[in-house]
Amino acid sequence: MSGREGGKKKPLKQPKKSNKEMDEDDIAFKQKQKEEQRKLDELKAKASGKGPLGSAGIKKSGKK
Repeated sequence: MSGREGGKKKPLKQPKKSNKEMDEDDIAFKQKQKEEQRKLDELKAKASGKGPLGSAGIKKSGKK
């Protein structure tokens, strides 16, 4: 019994996944997601430049 046998065994390395062929629907879907993400990033950048949105004035607490 050698000291190397104890503990967890390392799993064998799996072969890399091959790039599957994407059809037109997949390509269109990916493109649409990229455009939506770009729009969200632009809106975040635009919103971060401004201060707080119009508030309702003095906020009342629930205490009396």
